[in-house]
Amino acid sequence: MDAGAVTFPRRATRQIHVGGVAVGGDAPISVQSMTTTKTADVEGTLQQIYALAAAGCDIVRCTCNEVEAAEGLARIVPRSPIPIVADIHHQYRMALAALDAGVHGLRLNPGNIRKPEHIKAVATAARDRGVPIRIGVNGGSLDPALYERHGGRVTPEAMVESAMQELAYFDEVGFDAVKISVKASNVPLMIEAYRQLSEVTDHPLHLGVTEAGPLPEGLIKATAGIATLLAEGIGDTIRYSLTADPVEEARAGRALLESFGLRERTNVDLIACPSCGRAEIDVIAVASEARDALADEQLPLQVAVMGCVVNGPGEARDADLGIAAGRRRGHLFVKGQNVAVVPEDEMVPTLVEWARFIAEHGTDAALARVDTEVARREAEKDRAELLEIQGEDANDSEQRVELISQRFD
Repeated sequence: MDAGAVTFPRRATRQIHVGGVAVGGDAPISVQSMTTTKTADVEGTLQQIYALAAAGCDIVRCTCNEVEAAEGLARIVPRSPIPIVADIHHQYRMALAALDAGVHGLRLNPGNIRKPEHIKAVATAARDRGVPIRIGVNGGSLDPALYERHGGRVTPEAMVESAMQELAYFDEVGFDAVKISVKASNVPLMIEAYRQLSEVTDHPLHLGVTEAGPLPEGLIKATAGIATLLAEGIGDTIRYSLTADPVEEARAGRALLESFGLRERTNVDLIACPSCGRAEIDVIAVASEARDALADEQLPLQVAVMGCVVNGPGEARDADLGIAAGRRRGHLFVKGQNVAVVPEDEMVPTLVEWARFIAEHGTDAALARVDTEVARREAEKDRAELLEIQGEDANDSEQRVELISQRFD
């Protein structure tokens, strides 16, 4: 941020953690989005999650509306580079199944799960597992009783009452790892609801204009609501709800925070898998080495460090450049296409060399200078060997799937 730049003092909130991402308190305001794939489509969903992470998304929400989705989450969570929040509607057992799957957070809509015993059952299970919940009030799905009590229309007061009523159920079971949203598609209504909510609770707030619509109108509406509140110091995490590729949501959120000086701009956007049963290297160490090596390069690229060649190039295919480990070798890829194979101890220097070349000449020139078919064959060879050694389920995801299935027997 430039010296002398205006800053926006933030409202004091308590802090929770969604996986490894702190929300509230003095934590940086985080960017969220939501996948548009069927959660049961594990590979497709993971590809979208990696694309979101590369675009600056900190937390991603996936729908959990059926048993197959919960089973998909069990396979997705250990391979995701960012925390996963399960989106729950109507079926409280889906929330319990999502917890079985190992998600990092839940989103509950008070207008859809209304029985107090069901709400408290989910809160108790989340409390026991140390998993936070977002109370996600939506102006379009208020409890009919609240709707009628407030004159048959959606008001800021009705939305805040809905949130506080849900919070009271949580309090009854001693659960307070909560963030709250009061979203509406009407921007003035959304702004006033958040203003009122910020006066009655110190829980962290998740900002968004729901159903903002397609570009460019949706971008304008969402920015109008979110930016107004950020300028007032309200908000701890944000989501642009656009009728568009969710990557556009992440980019918009990141750009807004950077324009406010609420997130630092970086030259290289380094993403890395969180490591799992397939990792062939110490992902944390290699990612840290890559971060340090690229820190002063001033290269505006998305660079990925992946723990294995089985899933890495596909999951991070939207990155400009990446490297994945396999059988003591590093497999370099550009926009998801394998381009070179190097010894494991040369992975980071090779990343730096290729990053410099791509920044100067572009990805097409980088792809043109090598025989990608040779690199692809070598990667496939290592991938096949790893699958033979480790099997299809190195993360033991199927045990979680079986646990979920038993809940519905």
